[in-house]
Amino acid sequence: MKAAIGPGFLVLLGIEAEDGREDVEWLAKKIAGLRVFQDEAGLMNKDLAGIGGDVLVVSQFTLHASYKKGNRPSFTRAARPETAIPLYEYFVEQLQEATGTEICTGEFGADMKVALVNDGPVTIIMDSKNKE
Repeated sequence: MKAAIGPGFLVLLGIEAEDGREDVEWLAKKIAGLRVFQDEAGLMNKDLAGIGGDVLVVSQFTLHASYKKGNRPSFTRAARPETAIPLYEYFVEQLQEATGTEICTGEFGADMKVALVNDGPVTIIMDSKNKE
């Protein structure tokens, strides 16, 4: 096993060919401040720091699959490794800085078995190209 975390975020990170450092910076700050954890009243008011949560970041190029033609998905929107790996590593650095906690990672490009226990109804898709 490469990494395991307790309560916190599993971030499946897909990097597009057009993504840059500004996308990574925006996303890291947004994730660090996201208030989706329950407070004492049962309301989603706490962020990652508020629960002392962990983060596991796993690269996931298949998030950029195009399935419009036929039944075989195309992944041409996903960044090539020479672009994606440095941005993935920069994202981990930026998220670590924004959260003040050590970030666990998967292995970029590996065939990994990822298990998730989703404690609550929260799964969010974030797109740095859709900020507004």
